[in-house]
Amino acid sequence: MSPGIQRALLSVSDKSGLAEFAKFLAGRGVELISTGGTAKALREAGVKVMELSDYTGFPEMMDGRVKTLHPKVHGGLLQRRDLEAHRAQAKKHGIPTIDLVVVNLYPFEQTVAKPDCTPELAIENIDIGGPSLLRSAAKNHEAVTVVVDPADYVTVQKEMEKAGDTTLKTRQKLAAKVFGHTSHYDHLISTYLTQRFEPDPLPETAGLLRRKAQSLRYGENPHQKAALYGNFLESFRQAHGKELSYNNVLDLSAAAALIAEFRDRDPTLVILKHTNPCGVGTGKKLVEAWEKAFATDRQAPFGGILAANRPLDGETAQAISAIFSEVILAPSFSAEALAILQAKKNLRLIENREKAAAGWDFRSVRGGGLLVQESDDRGDQEKDWKVVTKRQPTEAERRAMRFGWKVVRHVKSNAIVYATEDRTLGIGAGQMSRVDSSRIAVWKAGEAKLCLKGSAVASDAFFPFPDGLEAAAQAGATAAIQPGGSVKDAEVVAAADRLGVAMVFTGRRHFRH
Repeated sequence: MSPGIQRALLSVSDKSGLAEFAKFLAGRGVELISTGGTAKALREAGVKVMELSDYTGFPEMMDGRVKTLHPKVHGGLLQRRDLEAHRAQAKKHGIPTIDLVVVNLYPFEQTVAKPDCTPELAIENIDIGGPSLLRSAAKNHEAVTVVVDPADYVTVQKEMEKAGDTTLKTRQKLAAKVFGHTSHYDHLISTYLTQRFEPDPLPETAGLLRRKAQSLRYGENPHQKAALYGNFLESFRQAHGKELSYNNVLDLSAAAALIAEFRDRDPTLVILKHTNPCGVGTGKKLVEAWEKAFATDRQAPFGGILAANRPLDGETAQAISAIFSEVILAPSFSAEALAILQAKKNLRLIENREKAAAGWDFRSVRGGGLLVQESDDRGDQEKDWKVVTKRQPTEAERRAMRFGWKVVRHVKSNAIVYATEDRTLGIGAGQMSRVDSSRIAVWKAGEAKLCLKGSAVASDAFFPFPDGLEAAAQAGATAAIQPGGSVKDAEVVAAADRLGVAMVFTGRRHFRH
C-alpha cells in the first residue's frame, strides 16, 4: 500500500491559492521543497519550506536558468516504486521519492502579448525546468500526483483528506492535463519564434491548439457534443441573455465579418440567418438602416442575427424588438436600448470588441485532415476594377456596385445580390446554379415588393454563361459587378453591351463554400 504523499515540490508563477494549499500540505506533515520566488512567498505566508538548492546541494545559477535540472529532482520523480532495481539505485545515490509536483510555467503567452515585449524578454520567459518537471511527474503518474492548474488544488486536497493520497484515476486525469498544457505552451513558443525568425505563412505543421473557453449545450444538433475554444469571447462580450449556442457562435462570427465591411461607413445594420445575409441597409440613422435591411426580406430575419456598426440606440431597439432575434451585435448599447431589449430574457446582446480578424481559416475534412487558408477579409482595391462594357456605369451605379460587392462576398456560393447604393434588394445564396441564385434573389425582391429597376447585380464569381446576366437584366438590373475569368467572358460582355448593362470586372472572386 502506498504511504501517501510525503514530499512535494512547488514552483509556480501563478501563486493564486498556493499559500492555502501549502498550509494544508504542511499540516499533514508533507515535506515541502520549493524554488526562490515560490519559497519566498510561502515563507511570507508562514509556511515552512526547504529551498531546492539545500535539497539538491547544488545552487541555482545562471540567473535561475539552472535550478530544477538535477538527478535528485528527476530521480525522485521518475523512479518506479514497484521496481526493486529503481529503489536500490535511488537508495545508493541518496534520492528520496517526490510524490507531488505543483508547477505552472513562466507566463510566456501573457508576456509576448504585451506591446512593449522585446525578443530578449520573450526568450527569458521560455520555461525549461518547469515543463521538464511536469513531464517527469506526469510520466510516472502511477505514483506521482502533478498539478499544473490551481483549480485542481481542491480535488487533491479532498482526496488527501480521505486517504492521504490521490486516486489513480485523478492522477491519470491530471497527467493528461499536463501534456495538453505543455503542448499548448510549446505551440505558443513555436508560433512566436516562427513568425519572428522564419515567417512562413503555411509552416510544415499546423494544429488547433486552443484553450477551452466554454462548454456548449450541444453542437449544430442536440445529439452532437460541442465546446468553444480559443479567444473568441475576448472579442465579443455578452451583456445579456442566455449562453451562446454552437450555431449562435457561427452566425455571430459571420455577422462580425460582414459588419466589419461597413466599420467606417454611415450607420449600417445587417441581418443574417444561417450565416447568410438576408438584408443590409445604410442610412443617416441606425433605425433607417434597420428599416432598409428588414425590407429586403421580412420572413427570414425571425430567429436571426442582427449586427450594427454604431452603438444601438433606443429608437432602433424599439423597432427591432418587434421581431424575434437570437443575437444582436453592436459596439455598445445605450441605457434606453438595454431597458427595451433586456425585457427579452433569452435575447443575447453582444458588445463587439473585435479589433482585427484572425487571419486564417481552418476547416476539418474527412480522415482527420485539416485545410488551412488565409481569411478572405482584405478589402478589394477599386483601382483594380475594370469597366469591360462600352457603356460606363453612372456614379449611382458605381455606388450600388460597391455596396453589393461588399455584401456578396459574405453570401454562400453561388451568390447573387441585387443592390442600390444604400440597401440590398434581393439575395440568392448557396445554389448549385448561379441562374437559380439569381431567380431566388428576384423572387425574394418580388415577395418584398421591391423594384429591381436600375439596380446593380453582384456575383461572387464569374457568370459562366450569358444566361445569368440576361436574367438579371430582365429583372431590371442596369449594372453588374463580377470577378471575370470565364472562358466565355467575351460572350457575357457582348450580352451586356446588347442589353445596355454596364459591367465591371474586379479581378478577384469570393467563393464561400
